[in-house]
Amino acid sequence: MTRIVVVTSGKGGVGKTTTSASFSSGLAMRGHKTVVIDFDVGLRNLDLIMGCERRVVYDFVNVIQGEASLKQTLIKDKQLENLFILPASQTRDKDALSQEGVEKVINELKEMGFDYIVCDSPAGIEAGALMAAYFADDALVVTNPEVSSVRDSDRILGILAAKSRRAIEADEPVKEFLLLTRYNPKRVNDGEMLSLGDIEDILRIKLIGVIPESESVLQASNQGVPAIHLRETDVAEAYKDVVARYLGEEKPLRFTDYNKPSLLKRLFGGK
Repeated sequence: MTRIVVVTSGKGGVGKTTTSASFSSGLAMRGHKTVVIDFDVGLRNLDLIMGCERRVVYDFVNVIQGEASLKQTLIKDKQLENLFILPASQTRDKDALSQEGVEKVINELKEMGFDYIVCDSPAGIEAGALMAAYFADDALVVTNPEVSSVRDSDRILGILAAKSRRAIEADEPVKEFLLLTRYNPKRVNDGEMLSLGDIEDILRIKLIGVIPESESVLQASNQGVPAIHLRETDVAEAYKDVVARYLGEEKPLRFTDYNKPSLLKRLFGGK
């Protein structure tokens, strides 16, 4: 049974596309046939982070409008045999996505035997974001530990509860998971960021993981490699934990506690 997972947020720049790339890669690493779709028509960043921008010939809109087949358009990941990318168009308007067209593509992907369809949603509540949310079975709601990001995520939860197909058809609700990115325990300790408890109290959805603030994410993006592939980094380990929890495994939370440096470290330049 194919599961459709939307990676969404209310605010831009919180790490949705980074998460979509690493989450879909993580599912494929675990042996699941996975496709990740870029719903951000007009901008298109997923192919850059996945390192396949030079291989884009056709895009999502070409498939919807019958100008290319899915087989022509899907790009096979360089590192993982069972991971595919469906890129967005850079030249079309966001209104080029129609509900009927998107549904047709999703149904065809199901027929092709994909276990997971990961939808990389644009930020906010524009057409592409609403389209990605409409078809979701599960939602990863990505937020940073700051007030505006959390508030906007709450708005997205309202849309999933009211405007998804599952809501409209009175089916089981979309399963919602909170993913906290760019978390810095020291800044939380210093009162510069919201704490984990604060965010959980506001949003009231299941926490699936915490991704630590790290320069590794930028390095991965610049290299065109999903962060989950960066060996021996906290970010890669955190994303692997997220995938494991999504697949039903119990994993303790990591990278959330602030370990105050010793007096010696502080005297000799430690942070």
